Amino acid sequence: MKKNLLILILVIFLVCFLIVFWVGHWAWQGIYLPKSSQSSQEKLFSFKKGENLFQVAENLRKEDLIKNKIFFEIYVISKSKIRNLQAGEYLLSPSLTIPEITEKIVSGDTIKEKITIIEGWNLRDIGFYFENKGMFQAEELWELVGFPAIDYSKATDLPEPKDFSQKYDFLKDKPKNVGLEGYLFPDTYFLDNNTFSTIVENVLSKRLEMIVRKMLDNFGKKLTPDLRKEIKGQKKTIFEIIIIASLIEKEVRTSEDKKLVSGILWKRLKNKMPLQVDATIIYITGKKTTKISLDELQIDSPYNTYKYLGLPKGPISNPGLDSIGAAVYPKISDYWYYLSTPEGKTIFSKTLKEHNSAKTKYLK
Repeated sequence: MKKNLLILILVIFLVCFLIVFWVGHWAWQGIYLPKSSQSSQEKLFSFKKGENLFQVAENLRKEDLIKNKIFFEIYVISKSKIRNLQAGEYLLSPSLTIPEITEKIVSGDTIKEKITIIEGWNLRDIGFYFENKGMFQAEELWELVGFPAIDYSKATDLPEPKDFSQKYDFLKDKPKNVGLEGYLFPDTYFLDNNTFSTIVENVLSKRLEMIVRKMLDNFGKKLTPDLRKEIKGQKKTIFEIIIIASLIEKEVRTSEDKKLVSGILWKRLKNKMPLQVDATIIYITGKKTTKISLDELQIDSPYNTYKYLGLPKGPISNPGLDSIGAAVYPKISDYWYYLSTPEGKTIFSKTLKEHNSAKTKYLK
């Protein structure tokens, strides 16, 4: 009798052990093995604000991203991560395990939109870039940060650009009626679609302003304390530096040439010579060509460096760090003139006679 009871207990223990082992193995596979390790397809998964753990688990199951919603619930609860789940839009794949999916949602690794602002782009280029991406109309950007090549003292029908100088000290020496041309730092930016989703539904212009602020934040970081100290020591303003940098960015390509051109431009300013920078005429006309007519040289604009002495009214492009550095640290030389060949090579001359000869030779 005792022997039979002992056998029964052993059988029950073995059955229970096998059940626990099978359940544990089943749960382990469900949690630590992906739904489909061979699948490379990513799906857009939306986790809306207000949804709880069980709703998220059910939606993951419906999208065939996990084997069973219970596995997701068990894992999240056992790791005490319920409060860390972040709403948003995610790219998820059946090849991800539950810990990997959980980590993406906990870390807020949402879909991000990528925008790239190229060095030397001006407000026209950036505006049309946003428009072509279907983000904003070009005019929306210009109304916020300033229309390109506009003299606001004459354009009384246009609103002046928004004043960002209260937050950004590097804008304090910029005239109020000049836009943010030159300050939208060229770089690649990642925009969190989830962060902007509510803003887009309510006020689209707020999203645009946040993007502009990202660029201004970046400009502030790139303009290091050392650069600011050097500019101040030269008794120049940041605004003047950015204007020169914007001219350099559009005129020449290499770092060495930029420093030499910077030296020429500062020297011309000091000696009250016209800058005569072709890029300023192109900025006024908005044409995508390097050819300039005699009539265009006579355009009455404060950006026309052939018609007016001194710096143009404002920057003509958004320069990169290399051009800003060249504006701050010009290279002194005996050159007074330069031109760029169709191939992009810069030819420097010491006299007007040499310069005219170079034009005949290289710009046929």
